[in-house]
Order: sequence, then C-alpha cells, then structure tokens
Amino acid sequence: MQRPRRRHVPTPRVSPSVLEHLNPHAAGIDCGSAEHFVAVPADRDPTPVRSFATFTGDLQRLADWLTACRVTHVAMEATGVYWIPIFEILEARGFTVVLVNARHIKHVHGRKSDVADCEWLRDLHILGLLHGSFRPADDIVTLRAYLRHRATLIESTGAIIQRMQKALVQMNVQLPLVVSDITGVTGLRILRDIVAGQRDPHHLAQHRDRRCHASETELVAALTGNYRPEHVFVLQQNLEIFDMYQRQLTAGDAAIERHLQQLSARVAAPTTALPPARRRAHPRDNEPQFDIRTPLHQLTGVDLSQIDGIGPYRALRLLSEIGTDMTRWPTEQQFTSWLTLAPNNRISGGRLLSSRTQPSANRAAATLRLAAMTLSRTQTALGAFYRRLAFRIGKAKAITATARKLAILVYRTLKDHLVYADPGADAYDAQHRAHVVRRLRQRATHLGFDLVTRATGELVEGTVS
Repeated sequence: MQRPRRRHVPTPRVSPSVLEHLNPHAAGIDCGSAEHFVAVPADRDPTPVRSFATFTGDLQRLADWLTACRVTHVAMEATGVYWIPIFEILEARGFTVVLVNARHIKHVHGRKSDVADCEWLRDLHILGLLHGSFRPADDIVTLRAYLRHRATLIESTGAIIQRMQKALVQMNVQLPLVVSDITGVTGLRILRDIVAGQRDPHHLAQHRDRRCHASETELVAALTGNYRPEHVFVLQQNLEIFDMYQRQLTAGDAAIERHLQQLSARVAAPTTALPPARRRAHPRDNEPQFDIRTPLHQLTGVDLSQIDGIGPYRALRLLSEIGTDMTRWPTEQQFTSWLTLAPNNRISGGRLLSSRTQPSANRAAATLRLAAMTLSRTQTALGAFYRRLAFRIGKAKAITATARKLAILVYRTLKDHLVYADPGADAYDAQHRAHVVRRLRQRATHLGFDLVTRATGELVEGTVS
C-alpha cells in the first residue's frame, strides 16, 4: 500500500511586531554629508521618515521633532565624521544615542537606500539588537581631540623634514650624513644660515655643537655643495613651514596642559603618593615638555608609567583613547577584545578554522603595540616574554601577544589599582623553566619514563621511578 505523501507545512515567519520591543521609543538616523534621514516609530507621526539638512539650525529642528515624537533612544551609523555634530547635539538634549559600527549591520539584499537605512536602524534598535560603539566621557573626548591633532602635526612635521632633506640632497649638501638630525641644534643653525645666504662651508661648519660626533673637517666636506637658487628657495619654504608647525605644537601643548589641570582639579586627591619615576624625567623628542605624570596620577589615582614600555606621554595618549572608567568593559577579556588584541576564533563543526586577530584602526591598540616593540631588548619580564614568543611564533604575533598582556596590566591598574612591579627577565625565565620542567615531568610519568638531570643523573623532583 502506498503511503500518503506528507503535506509540507511552511514554517510561519516571525513578524518583528511579535518580538519583544526593548527600546520602543527608538529612532534611526542615516548620516550623510548634506542631509540626514531619520525614521521614528510609524505610530508617532504621519510621516515617520523625514530628511533634515546638516546645518546647525536643521539639526536643532531634528532634535525638536524627535522630542515631539516621544523618542528617547537614537541609533546612527559611524559614517566618517558626519555623525559627530548630530551625536553631540542629541546627547546634549538628553537622548540616549547609540553609535553603531556600519560593518555590524547587514541589509537585506536589494534594499539599500537612505530611507531603508534609517528604517533598518530604527527596527533593530527597537528590538534591542544593536550594540553601541565605545565613546569616552566628554572631557576625555576633548583631550583625545587635542592629542590626535598633535599626532597629525608631528606626522606633517616629519613630511616637511623629508622635503628639506630632499632639497639638501639636490644641492649635494650631505648634511644628513654627518648630522643625525637636521632639525637638531647644529642642523637648524646651518639651515638658517644657508637660507640667509651663507655659502662658505667653513663658516657654516662653525655652527657645530660640541656634542656633534662629526668633526669640523667632515662638516666642511659635507657642506660644500651646488647651491642653486631654486633648491634654496624650496629649503626656505619648508623651513618656514617647519617653524610654523613648531609654534602650533607649542600652542597645542599649552592647551593640553590646561585641560589636564582642569580634569585633575575636578577629582579628589589620590590616597597614595606619586611613586618615583622609573626613567629620566626629561621628555623625549616630539613629546610635551611639561609634567604629565602628576596630573595623570591626580586624575586616575595610579601611575601607568610604572608599567614597562609605557612612559608618561604614552600613558596620556592611551587614557585619551580609553578613558578612566574601566567599568565600560566588565572583564579584561572584553577589554582586549574591544582592542582587537584577542584571538578572533572562528569555529565550525567543532573545528577551529582561524584565530587571527581582526584588522583594526584602534589607536589604543596601536599605542600598546608600539609599547610592546620597545620591550624587545629590555631586561624585563615583559621583554623576556616577547623574546620567547618571537623565537617560537614570530615577531608579529609576539608583538600582538605582548600588547595584549600590556592591555591586561593597564586594565587591572586602572580598575583594581594594581601596583605593578617588574620581577625581571631572570625571574620570568626561571618561572617559565619551572613550568616547562613540570610539564615534561608529567609527560614522562604518563609514558612510563623517568626524568633525570643530565649533569648529576638524579631524578627530577616529583618523577615516579
């Protein structure tokens, strides 16, 4: 007897209206350079999707319309820098604003438009499916803007120095070969004299600083060149730009110092005294020339510069990116994951397909990677950790692993007021050797062998004969 065919009953699709609305008063904004598209719940206005120009008056009217529609939560994509003005205006008006990574929002195929974007953001945020990107407190955002601008000035200064070197080479003035830094004391004196019209190499060599390694004879040979007027003109123009950048850096450092003092004055005095500096107090080149450790200690209650690889200026840049409130990340694992320093495990069918870290432009992670690179030749525990991993898995992965360890130390220092003390490279090597011996002893016992010391022939402690 033939069995009757079973009728296929399609699975009913779950309507979004059936799902729990975690943020029923939510709106979505698709940000653009000329206009923003805004979508509110359909029952709040006869025209639930509207567009607003990006002028400040229009942004204020946008906020008024959201208030009239009884919206309390707003989601928007992080599109370039166009989101910053509307984010700050809405946050100041009391809205709970969520900034969303555009890569985390996938649209249905064939529904890509500005209107669909804002509606999609609204629907996802109503259902509570969006996770906001990290943005520090407003005072820290101000500090971050100052320091990012300072980094841009330093990068631009580096490009100008390269152009001055190119002009010197075109004149066959081999100053970069005898002077380590053409913008140092000796280099700048010579450059300004060349721009002023001096061509005599013996006269130019008189600007030699006593700390200069090159002799006066070597300077004379290097400064004998073909001073064509077009190359001197280019050198003069770039030297003027270099001086302008130096003035801007000085003004920027003054603004950073004032803001740091304002931030530190708003918090209570720390319960512990500022520990002695581990390194020389004189700042390095391209670093601010004012005291950084004291206001940072006042602000955080700890001294991040006690951690190997993190100096005062690097600690300042790090805090400007992550802030001082570590409760934004409940665990250190979440903190390292946000930094994209943790392995991104891709598992399918019970198999680990990949564990590479995600590519990211996170500036805090870049700062920690630079700190990890400086530890390669230090006789510290972190330096020994880096060298061991670099030998085993390569320098690139060792830098990432060391940066992750530094991130954990920073997290614990800021959250739990950890007082870091470096045990030293020898202590780390001894601890690692004890760990390896313990694993070998366990392995030998499991296989039925004895682990003996080659020099004495005695059994290693703990081995069962």
